[in-house]
Amino acid sequence: MCRTPYNALLIIVLSCCIAGTTVGAQVRPKSSTDTLKNNKDTITVTATRGLEYLNEVPLAITVVSPRVMQSSRGFALDDILAFVPGVLAQSRSGGADVRVQIRGFGARGAGERSNAGTSRGVRYYQDGIPETEPDGRTAFDLLDITHASRVEIIRSNASALWGNAAGGIVSITTVPTENSAFVHVGGSLGSFGYNKQTLLANTPMGSGQAYVSLVRQSTDGWRVHSQGELLQGNVGLVAHLSDRTTLSTFIVAAHNEYRIPGALTPEQYAANPEQAQDDTLVYNPTYVQRDEHRNNRLGRIGTKLDHDFGGGHGLSTTAFVQTKYLQRSERNTWRDFTRYHVGGNAVYRNVTVFDSNKVNRILFGGDVQLQDGAVLFFNLDSLTHLRGTSIVDNKREGALNTGLFVEDEIRWQDFSIIGGVRYDNILYSAENYVNPQLDTQRVFDRVTPKVGLMMRFAPMLNVYANLGGGVEVPAGNETNPVSVRGEDQLTALNPLLEPIVSTTYELGSKGAAHIDDSWLESIQYDAAGFMIVVTNDIIPYRNGRFFQTAGRSTRLGGEIGLGVSMAHGLSVLASFTFMSTEYNDYTIDSAFIDTTKAGRTLSFAGNEIAGIPTSFSSLRLRYDATFLDGLYAELDGRMVGSYYADDANALTVDNYTVIDASIGGKFSLIKGVLDLNVLFRLNNATNTTYMASAWINPDKTSGGTPYIEPGLPRNVVTNVSLRMHL
Repeated sequence: MCRTPYNALLIIVLSCCIAGTTVGAQVRPKSSTDTLKNNKDTITVTATRGLEYLNEVPLAITVVSPRVMQSSRGFALDDILAFVPGVLAQSRSGGADVRVQIRGFGARGAGERSNAGTSRGVRYYQDGIPETEPDGRTAFDLLDITHASRVEIIRSNASALWGNAAGGIVSITTVPTENSAFVHVGGSLGSFGYNKQTLLANTPMGSGQAYVSLVRQSTDGWRVHSQGELLQGNVGLVAHLSDRTTLSTFIVAAHNEYRIPGALTPEQYAANPEQAQDDTLVYNPTYVQRDEHRNNRLGRIGTKLDHDFGGGHGLSTTAFVQTKYLQRSERNTWRDFTRYHVGGNAVYRNVTVFDSNKVNRILFGGDVQLQDGAVLFFNLDSLTHLRGTSIVDNKREGALNTGLFVEDEIRWQDFSIIGGVRYDNILYSAENYVNPQLDTQRVFDRVTPKVGLMMRFAPMLNVYANLGGGVEVPAGNETNPVSVRGEDQLTALNPLLEPIVSTTYELGSKGAAHIDDSWLESIQYDAAGFMIVVTNDIIPYRNGRFFQTAGRSTRLGGEIGLGVSMAHGLSVLASFTFMSTEYNDYTIDSAFIDTTKAGRTLSFAGNEIAGIPTSFSSLRLRYDATFLDGLYAELDGRMVGSYYADDANALTVDNYTVIDASIGGKFSLIKGVLDLNVLFRLNNATNTTYMASAWINPDKTSGGTPYIEPGLPRNVVTNVSLRMHL
């Protein structure tokens, strides 16, 4: 594994930022008329907790192109995040379970204890309602990728706006952009039993709209014991109660059941990557023997109210209630989770226009989220692999996250400065009905500041810099007490844990323009360099049985995103990310493992951070046929560099490159009445065998170290859908 020198990285990033000036000069055609047009008015973002123009926000933000969603496999988040710089989304064995990280946030793990079914470090929202739980974990069951109309990603640290675990933001909108009466039905078939049926219906309702979507998808899985089925339903109602008031209501539900094949040792991977973890020398009982799986049933109703008082004053509020019934066969126990998740927020905004050149915008608000409920642990019946009759443990787990924030932005002509601060308080509650002496509470709190600058030098050169703080508390499954020291076993919450704190220094440039009368029709770019310093990195002990926050690390990197449309139907979409990471301080104290080993320590200082590749990139070449309107063809390439799977830097995940190809089209069968959409996609066209993902800090067993999750071999997906305009 090689490290890129810090100075070289900064030179590359600064060169990319300066390149915006060069591009701005070169894209002008040889004409006496200035045909370069700034398109700032055509791209807006809302993940900043207010409506703003993309190129005026001093943050690294990506809006996923509708073309990416048009031709994606549509199975999971990795399909639509593949071309976002700074974002690495890896499918676990080709199913709906994915591993997502943004600039390294979300990379940590501890073997089989924290590497399936959830994400951390990144916050997710759907239609403004949080999917992320108060402790920072996110399950993807309710995220409607199929009918997403818009996806925004904040790649900059956004804790000062959104709070805990906001190393990045993924915001999904499901409200159809076409507010007319239509019915859209579709079906997909593919390799390994992939089967999908979809329905989306929309109707105007006054000046608002109502819609319903249904999705059913299933797969037999390409690996043994990797089958899954997902059912999703979404009902949305957007009502404009007046010219100044909009009320939106969203009702969503999902049933997601999937098997987990487990990770393979290097020897198992080399022999047969299709196998599941079924070697008793590695795990006993094995993943197959205990039928490792998850069965999640969820439902939620959420509302959003936006009111404009006039005079630049406005108020936005949300509220939601969610129920969850989760079942897991995990680590030789059956677990029943019954939880409720409630919360909301209120954001006041004021825009004051002093004159045509000076504007002030202020946001002030607060968020609250509460999740609580019981967890029952049963023995796992050895014959049925289902819930046994003996209760092993009976717990209650709760987390309450409250936050207050304020942000002010002043804009003078083409210059703006923004500053903000947020206070978060996260309260953990734990009760044990078998051993009540473990009952306890623990509070994590933190103040997070940020400041940013933006300067518009030219339509293609918007330069920004920001300094932002970040905070992330250990997730609920990371709060188990130290299992050796007797005094620490008297509480259910580990006293060795503190909030994970980060500081991000960022410099970037972005721009977009349309060009007339030229071979180059439009161009959009986004370049950023960053340094992230993290204190209280979380350190796993005994394969993740308990943790300590004692590490310190640095990430230095850069990312480039580029979209170019040319004449004759040609276009290019590309992204490139590189990162140099290092643990500056990382000391394991053996006394926490064995009291007789007090004084013995092991240092990983100088090692690279586990789970973060040194580089990853993507490239898409697209041709929109000029001879047949609606027909297109694409060729994709995705490259992920090597990285270490453990903090000791002893286990290496190999680099890989995967090539995909697709052809599709949108055609009008009856003009204005009936449209046909078709897609044929060939994934991993070269049939490359590769390590798609990995368990981070995996268990060390007598049969080897299982950490490799193999990627899908060559496979095809065919999609056909019809949209009838009513």
